[in-house]
Amino acid sequence: MPDTAPALADGFLHRTRRSLGEVWREMAQRLTWREAEEELDLAAQMRACLDGRGGEVSARARAARLAAAYRDLPPAERIAFLRSLAAFDADPKAVEDAIAAWSGAQDAAARAAALVRLRRTLEAPRVRLLQQFAAIPDGVKLLVGLREELLRAAEGDPLLRALEADLKSLLAAWFDVGFLELRRIDWNSPAALLEKLIRYEAVHRIESWEDLKNRLDSDRRCYAFFHPRMPEEPLIFVEVALTQGLADSVQALLDPKAEVMDPARADTAIFYSINNCQRGLDGIAFGNFLIKRVVEELGREFPNIRRFATLSPVPGFRRWLDQRMEAGDAALLTAEESAALRAAAGAAPEVSGLAALALLLERRGGPAWPKPLEAVLIRLCARWVAVEAGRDGKRAADPVAHFHLSNGARIERINWRADTSEKGMRESAGLMVNYLYDPAFIEDNHEAYAGEGRRAASSAVRKLLKA
Repeated sequence: MPDTAPALADGFLHRTRRSLGEVWREMAQRLTWREAEEELDLAAQMRACLDGRGGEVSARARAARLAAAYRDLPPAERIAFLRSLAAFDADPKAVEDAIAAWSGAQDAAARAAALVRLRRTLEAPRVRLLQQFAAIPDGVKLLVGLREELLRAAEGDPLLRALEADLKSLLAAWFDVGFLELRRIDWNSPAALLEKLIRYEAVHRIESWEDLKNRLDSDRRCYAFFHPRMPEEPLIFVEVALTQGLADSVQALLDPKAEVMDPARADTAIFYSINNCQRGLDGIAFGNFLIKRVVEELGREFPNIRRFATLSPVPGFRRWLDQRMEAGDAALLTAEESAALRAAAGAAPEVSGLAALALLLERRGGPAWPKPLEAVLIRLCARWVAVEAGRDGKRAADPVAHFHLSNGARIERINWRADTSEKGMRESAGLMVNYLYDPAFIEDNHEAYAGEGRRAASSAVRKLLKA
């Protein structure tokens, strides 16, 4: 007889969450305001939430009413709401007085007390209102969505940027990795959750339910982080394939006709897709913890797996390469490479190597690309992920490379024709990279990259850099 306890527990929790939501909605609807005779503007409603009259229950009810008003606003009018909220900043006069009191403190005790007062004075009232929102049912989810709106609207608006910074600080504390739950998602997970996987997958699009089922088969794993206040919303998820040896083609990895392998025969776990699901949590790092937790989880489940690596896209490679060619970067190619590319393109001797490279790339044939082009692109891709730096002159210019190097991975191998999709050819000339996560060296690699910008790379990749 099947165990129905989990289902009953899930049903009870669902009913409890729903009843709590109904309670807060009813409270928000029944709340009697002093100004019930007139329609309050946004600022007045926000002041009413902050003035504290009626106790904690009344304050939460007001916050629930205000949150409901925000949800009902069309997108264009939400910006006005956010600006009204952002205007509840610290009182400049009170801040000046608190600074003066701190500056004039005569002893350690007085300075400590003045510093406490200054900190409290500097906290904008809008932060308390955000905290009130968090206390209502679905309030944390509301705030994640509210920050998503802010990230779209805050550019060029100092007040909205300040509100976004306040909210990011709160979310970073609430979404600390210590509060997150790692869960495996499989074909028996709720349909609503599986639908979200399809919607949130941005690296390798899920084409159908059959495609999704293939990605959740016995030789596949999918793990996600969840927050207790958003139990049905994945925050970030990673898809893993259990293989023998390093994978070098994402099309082969996702082929629905490929034979399902016995996981007991696998010696390698390939992380081939990692997706952030909540735009409102951008800049709040827990992706690195996800991979490390999954490495630990897989190591316990499959002692036979000795190698943990990725098969990762190189999204900025073609853009960088096109920019260097347009700039006429003569140092991009060696004399031998230029001659080989001219011969492969059937170009006259006076044609530059860069022009021959551009001519070959325009053919977009992939399979028909000649060997000299393959060698050049692999070498240049190695340079892109292992040498080229961003604006700070230290971190990798390629965002995917930066993510994995920050997590302590090593650049292991550049793979030719690894992603022959239209997107893969357009963004990275079909190339993909294996980043290796060796548990014995993860911390050392992370420290070297974070502290000095040194990028760990295999001997094969280092050899490409010397060519």
